[in-house]
Amino acid sequence: MVTQPGRGLHGQAVEELGRRIIRGDYPPGSVVDPVKFETELGVSKTVVREALRVLAAKGLLESKQKRGTTIRPRADWNLLDSDLLRWQGSSAPTDGFLDDLAEVRAIVEPAGARLAAARRTPADLDALRQALDAMAAAGTDADAMVEADLAFHRALLDAAHNELLSRMEVVIEAGLRVRDRIVHGARHFSDSIPVHQDLLDAVEAGDPDAAVAAVESLLAQASHDLAAVQAQDGPGAAHPLPEEAP
Repeated sequence: MVTQPGRGLHGQAVEELGRRIIRGDYPPGSVVDPVKFETELGVSKTVVREALRVLAAKGLLESKQKRGTTIRPRADWNLLDSDLLRWQGSSAPTDGFLDDLAEVRAIVEPAGARLAAARRTPADLDALRQALDAMAAAGTDADAMVEADLAFHRALLDAAHNELLSRMEVVIEAGLRVRDRIVHGARHFSDSIPVHQDLLDAVEAGDPDAAVAAVESLLAQASHDLAAVQAQDGPGAAHPLPEEAP
């Protein structure tokens, strides 16, 4: 079994089986064998049972008498679950998944920027500045740049002071993390610090229209950089991701 740092056997089993289901190793409607999992993963019956229970709660599978444990239709999956988003974005995300995430960002982030410009507090501005400083300090360190970029966009949503909008962080983070790892891993990207600075300036100035314009410019730049990598890999291809730093 592939181990995940900082996770116990139960967490590792959830990770491995969840990734397999998302990857399509077990198509919807197929019957899975818990005993086989015990052998393949080298874990106990209890660990597998608890892992399957977690995955069932995420809508991935169900167990019924006489039918056993089966993979549920994709329409039943909790696609906004943070683990499912992460599993979909791991390994080699498809263009379709990346496009879906880009569309969600285009809906959520301009609205978040508009509210942030009207509601930001001094603490919010400090968080945005710290994240931008971290981006500048990251240099060519792709992992550091990804984490700083995530922190900036997380701070932007938090600055909107809308609890439900802040919960969209899980989708934004999934989209950003995958996009950033592909683009920065390919070393093919524009300097995004100036447009992030424009966004921070607009939020600090309390100018909602300028904030929306800045975030739309940022998203356009992000889409352009990703499109360059997609064109290089070929249409419809899955995009292998570089390994994350431990």
